[in-house]
Amino acid sequence: MDFFNLITSIEAHKIIQKKIGIYKAKENIDVTESLNRVLAEDVMAPEDLPAFTKSIMDGYALQGQDTFGVSEEKPQSLELIGKVEMGKEPTVTIESGQAANISTGGMMPSGANAVIMVEDTELKDNRVKIYSSVSPGENIIYKGSDIEAGQRVLPKNHQLRSQDIGALAGLGIKQVEVYKKLKVGIISTGDELIRLDEKLKLGQTRDINTYSLSSLIEQIGAVPVTTRIIKDDYQSLKAAIEKLRNEVDFILISGGSSVGTRDVTYEVLDELGSNGVLIHGVAVKPGKPTIFTMLEDTPIYGLPGHPVSVMVIFKKFVAPYIEEGLGIIDDKIKVKAKFNQNLSSAPGREDYLRVKLKEKDGNLLAIPVRGGSSLIMTMVEADGLVKIPLSREGLSVGEVVEVELFK
Repeated sequence: MDFFNLITSIEAHKIIQKKIGIYKAKENIDVTESLNRVLAEDVMAPEDLPAFTKSIMDGYALQGQDTFGVSEEKPQSLELIGKVEMGKEPTVTIESGQAANISTGGMMPSGANAVIMVEDTELKDNRVKIYSSVSPGENIIYKGSDIEAGQRVLPKNHQLRSQDIGALAGLGIKQVEVYKKLKVGIISTGDELIRLDEKLKLGQTRDINTYSLSSLIEQIGAVPVTTRIIKDDYQSLKAAIEKLRNEVDFILISGGSSVGTRDVTYEVLDELGSNGVLIHGVAVKPGKPTIFTMLEDTPIYGLPGHPVSVMVIFKKFVAPYIEEGLGIIDDKIKVKAKFNQNLSSAPGREDYLRVKLKEKDGNLLAIPVRGGSSLIMTMVEADGLVKIPLSREGLSVGEVVEVELFK
């Protein structure tokens, strides 16, 4: 692989896809710990939900046909024969002309097919006077009407949400089989970098990329594994990679991917990579000096040092492959918006613009956030990314663009 030989994003993805063979390991975990995890198998209902026909109102269980033609002017009187105890199976059977007191969630007694709301009744001397009619099936929910036993509740590769966990709990499912979380190692390099807890001196820069990458990795459901900051030294970087490779599934190195005298990432990865460096330079902005190689089965990325470049390259060239290993189907949220100005871009390059969304006169506008790839506030102020394809040389005012929203 030639040093800094630009290829298109399509070519880069082809190389990465060909080399990364992700084995999706599985594990069983408690439902209480399953939020945002991805199912490794279909979940089938072991029982009906609800498990019995129940009332959805406080009132009286009765036979709906007993109330036909009833009104405030022409009420009907029914015999009160008992009460349905909450959490217990009813001991009464409802016949024509009878009713039983029931609360919301109570099990319907045999013979009853409807519930009259307590507001439409009057109780006196064990007789219930009915002032409104109800149809059979009214104010009740039938056994299995929400979920039937044997029904597929959730499909394989589904990322679990809070409402899904509620459904699993309702069915008595205590554990689910999910894909194991992948571990992603992060190495930040640079003589100028200091930790967050260190006092900043002139000429030094606080490490941003370790924290932004860790958050992005956690956001998609993987586990970040961080290291100490590595200086721009060949042997130090090589030792850090070799130590980390046995602990993680991916390695991300930020900084040192360009062509400066202190940029050693290429040299180290060219030596360690099973077939040398496979990618060094992608025709995109930001993030042109991106590196990719494989150390046996471990994918290693050399990311640019600028914070914006790191985050954009992670989203476009790293995250899709981590998500694949986690079983996540593309879940990116995209919206259409009108570009609010004319903007040119260099031919032969794919540009990713940070944009802010604003509604005006019933239209959603995409407004470019200006600033270089070293300015983290351009990501803070942006709502998403707009891609200018390789074949285009810019965007026109009023043009409808697709915005990939940040989460």
